[in-house]
Amino acid sequence: MTVLRPGVAESDPARDGAVRGVPAPPVPPAHRGSSANGVPHNSSSQQPNAGLVQLHESIAALFASRGQWRQAYHHLRSALDLLSSEQIEPPHVPEQLRNEVDRLRREHAEAREQSLRDSLTASYNRRYLDQRLVDLLTEQDRDTAGGLAVALVDLDWFKQVNDTYGHLVGDRVLQRVVELLQDGLPEGGFCARYGGEEFVLVLPDIDAPAAVAVCEAARARAERFPWQQLATGLRVTVSIGLAHEPAPEQGGAPLSVDPQAQLLRADSLLYVAKQSGRNAVAYREGGRVRLAGAAAGRRAVAEPRVVGYY
Repeated sequence: MTVLRPGVAESDPARDGAVRGVPAPPVPPAHRGSSANGVPHNSSSQQPNAGLVQLHESIAALFASRGQWRQAYHHLRSALDLLSSEQIEPPHVPEQLRNEVDRLRREHAEAREQSLRDSLTASYNRRYLDQRLVDLLTEQDRDTAGGLAVALVDLDWFKQVNDTYGHLVGDRVLQRVVELLQDGLPEGGFCARYGGEEFVLVLPDIDAPAAVAVCEAARARAERFPWQQLATGLRVTVSIGLAHEPAPEQGGAPLSVDPQAQLLRADSLLYVAKQSGRNAVAYREGGRVRLAGAAAGRRAVAEPRVVGYY
């Protein structure tokens, strides 16, 4: 079998307590059904029970991934029993068993997706962000034509929103901001909650001017949204720091940047947007820091050596 090596068949009975006292499943002898040249007749390609065995293995793997060792052991033992049987005619695979495999796979996929989502805003969480950024930088080294943009987004004066209108309104503001940030993202782009009222927009395979346009559109949507629908007098804006990493030239050396370094550059530019009056997008162009959108006429302050803002 190719599924569940030591993870289930050799699970620690003292830890899970589920299989204590259950005898180990029989292991089919290596010589059973061997031909004259020593090749077993019941290989996976010739074994009539192969389809049913694979179903039991699939169910066992899915149960094991959820820590349900007793159920996994039960199905693994059933698979071993089928492998050691002398049955000639292939058995009928119950439809209920197939449905069980499909159901467990769906539940497994849903559980994994939920583990990568922020519970309040349904945006991706920090765990997914860290994993995906590493993958995107690797892909960019190989075959992307554009670049990778990372934008750090912070709600302006959000503490005042919570203090004035309460945390329930604050939660609704965060949820709506995520919807506004995700609206119009290019293919492959996503939004992740970085922490508190900070979010990250990740825009793969995009050039710098297009990345600025995406961030400025998101800032403008937040500014124009009728926040009074949530609470009288409520107004919400965001500040954005955008760090763009161009794709390496064809045949050139791969990029040496790492995800943390690009996030730190975005964080530094977010500080510039905050100190330049907020409700702005700060980015670099030609070695200079610039502001986009409604803040385009303002003068950008210098980037700090030590980043910090509240």
